Amino acid sequence: MPRDKSTENLSRHDAARRAELIDVESCHVTLDLSGAPDAEQQVFPTASIIEFRARPGAETFLDFVGDDVTSVVLNGTPMDPAELYDGARLQIRGLAEHNLLEISGHARFSRTGEGLHRFVDPADGQTYLYTQCEPADARRYFAHFDQPDLKARFSFTVLAPDDWLVSANGGLAAQSTPPGAEAGPAVIRWDFAPTPPMPSYLAAVIAGPYHVVEDLWTGTDYDGTAHTIPLAAFCRASLAEFFDADRIFGLTKRGLDFYHSVFTPAYPWGKYEQAFVPEYNLGAMENPGLVTFTEQYVFASRAADSQYESRANTLLHEMAHMWFGDLVTMRWWDDLWLKESFAEFMGTLAVDRATDWHTSWVNFANRRKGWAYLQDQLPTTHPIVADVPDLEAAEQNFDGITYAKGASVLKQLVAFVGEESFFEAAREYFARHAFGNTTLADLLDALSKASGRPMDDWAAAWLQTAGLPLLEPEVEYDGGRLARVAMRQTALDPVTGLSVPRPHRLRIGLYSRDPAGSIVRTHSIEAEIEAGPAGEVTELPQLAGLPTPDLLLINDEDLTYAKVRLDPASEQTVRGSLGDIADPLARALCWTALWHAARDGEVPARDYVRAVAAFGPAETTIGVLLTVLDNARTAVERYADPETRDALRSDYLQVVADHLGAAEPGSDQQLAWARALAKGSRYGGGQLGTVRALLDGGAEGVSADAELRWSLLQALAAQGRVAHSELDAELTRDATARGRVGHALAAAARPDAETKRAAWKAILDDDSLSNELLGAAVEGFMLGPASLKAVYTESYFDGLERVWAGRSNEIASRIVTGLYPGDRSLLPGESPEDDDVIRRTDAWLADHRDAPAALRRLVIEQRDHLRRSLAAQERSREG
Repeated sequence: MPRDKSTENLSRHDAARRAELIDVESCHVTLDLSGAPDAEQQVFPTASIIEFRARPGAETFLDFVGDDVTSVVLNGTPMDPAELYDGARLQIRGLAEHNLLEISGHARFSRTGEGLHRFVDPADGQTYLYTQCEPADARRYFAHFDQPDLKARFSFTVLAPDDWLVSANGGLAAQSTPPGAEAGPAVIRWDFAPTPPMPSYLAAVIAGPYHVVEDLWTGTDYDGTAHTIPLAAFCRASLAEFFDADRIFGLTKRGLDFYHSVFTPAYPWGKYEQAFVPEYNLGAMENPGLVTFTEQYVFASRAADSQYESRANTLLHEMAHMWFGDLVTMRWWDDLWLKESFAEFMGTLAVDRATDWHTSWVNFANRRKGWAYLQDQLPTTHPIVADVPDLEAAEQNFDGITYAKGASVLKQLVAFVGEESFFEAAREYFARHAFGNTTLADLLDALSKASGRPMDDWAAAWLQTAGLPLLEPEVEYDGGRLARVAMRQTALDPVTGLSVPRPHRLRIGLYSRDPAGSIVRTHSIEAEIEAGPAGEVTELPQLAGLPTPDLLLINDEDLTYAKVRLDPASEQTVRGSLGDIADPLARALCWTALWHAARDGEVPARDYVRAVAAFGPAETTIGVLLTVLDNARTAVERYADPETRDALRSDYLQVVADHLGAAEPGSDQQLAWARALAKGSRYGGGQLGTVRALLDGGAEGVSADAELRWSLLQALAAQGRVAHSELDAELTRDATARGRVGHALAAAARPDAETKRAAWKAILDDDSLSNELLGAAVEGFMLGPASLKAVYTESYFDGLERVWAGRSNEIASRIVTGLYPGDRSLLPGESPEDDDVIRRTDAWLADHRDAPAALRRLVIEQRDHLRRSLAAQERSREG
């Protein structure tokens, strides 16, 4: 039946009204997946049996974005689905105090990564299924009350081919052959035990011929009681040879040791399984008992150590969710930060405390906070505790504010109240609200009790205002000594327009060159900045009289969340000697300061590019090196003066090639420079011969494995240096899911009008492309000369509302952001406001004030990215 799209977007108001009427006890879901291997079958049978309490006589609705509903039985009385179901909601009337609701229908297999996703492995033709439900996609594969504060005990029954493996949140209760199955294809029935109460967005199932490895964790909880937790790890069969399950289990056990040493109660979800699945939209999802991860964490090609560390961080992030988010869940998506900010912080802390990596806070400062800084400077920024009126808004708030800024603020909170008080508050919070739902007030109450400090002012300053504080030093000298040092804070809330100086507890470090030539910390002081007007200028008399340092670093050790400017003398040191700074975290903070200066148009973009060229080889933290190399490419292609960009690119890529040749063979640094050369050469730059040589195996120690080979081919394709037949031959050689994505990107990157026309049509008109293949086609389309893409600008704006209405939120968001014509060059004599795309965007926004708020937000953000790049180009042109 035609779907009423308006009822898919559940509002906070409707969710709150429904929660007042009902209290859900259990939901048993039956899925018949026996026909999934047949590509012709687009739907599958699904049934829900829901027990719940209600206000007698009340009326409410269930959520089900399915193909059809065939049967509805309420308390033994059949009801007519045609009268009740609109394609997204199922109305139910005449509720009793105790209710048993039985619903049957058909749901559609997903190709977008939302709901029950179906993937056919090109390597062996095998079919794999997995679910992804956040924020409200459980309703895409079974009917339920799909909102976070209507928790239930979930149990699953799954019918699947007999050579498949199936798992779900609960433990396996039974396996059997269903009656009558002997007459048809061999089918096994899998029954899973009920879970403790949890929200529907955590309901999870995997099914397919997965490769599985099992293990066991034994340890003690916070109180010293012994526990045993069964472990399992899954991946596709064709990836089994690359699956380092022992390493994954090692991290899992260390994580369980760590979290049981600081949290109570003990892990409450029974088994702990981790599935690595294809075409995943996220890094991972914290489904209790069955955590799902992107299979990009199964490294089939050479991976740098930072990639292994990033996987560890994600693994421990999801484990933190077993308490923050799963055991205690936010009432509505306004408080999404109550789980994501905490998991982001705890995951980084756990890597630091429970693994052999010692760079987790360095990479957090450089990459994760960089995400937050970018997001917080957009016109659509929002407080950490956000106003989320509906589900579409919720989907947009899985962003750098909720994750990285929230975690940064929690790091500041721990500095503010002390680590012991923080963990005491967490234990109290879990004990009081276990298996329930909370709001900000509940957490603040626990923090206040544990620390003995009122938290309302802190929360108002950090959680309920938006924007990025700016901290700038004011330095005066007396000969070779410091006469006066002060910090000036500028903190404008872009949402309200008010000045909101925030409280900070931070450190200021003084660094000078030692006899060996390294720049090392010589002094460090702790300082507190008050909130309000008193926090606008903070004097630091402790520093007066100390010898003038080579580098004065505000926010040393990265304890607070702020953009930091360097004083002129320190900036001169950094631009001349960044590689000599010995401390990896201090060095990362200086890299960030240089990047802010380039993005903000304080200095020409070429200054940042030259810093990367000069000091990149000295960067020992591989995650930081990969970040600054990505930034340098952005600086060249988006922020540099268009009239000198080609020369800057050529000079920079020559340096990249030189560093590649000089790097230790087989090292992570060599791999980083090879990746930078491949990605940078997509735009030209005179190193295509080197790219071809790398592809042909012409560099000692460079493993031109599948991932790097595709990146090299994409560079050649974007520059018209590879035939389509060569791409097809490479796909034959690498007939894997990764190869299919690499081929799709390279094929769409070729710089000719017919290629772009075919890619545009496939993206906009062919809804059979999976999420991952569509993303590759979008990325490839956006490569190549601007003239080839300019003809699609009007089509882009004309089709925005049609795309938003006709595609899932995931796919629509990829199209809206990925195809925005933001790769513009400022013309001679133009200001940024004169740019044709800026003007066209403004016209669309003015003419579509009633467009969905989430769509407008994406367009506004893309406009701001373009406006910033044009302003940086203007500054670079000035010299």
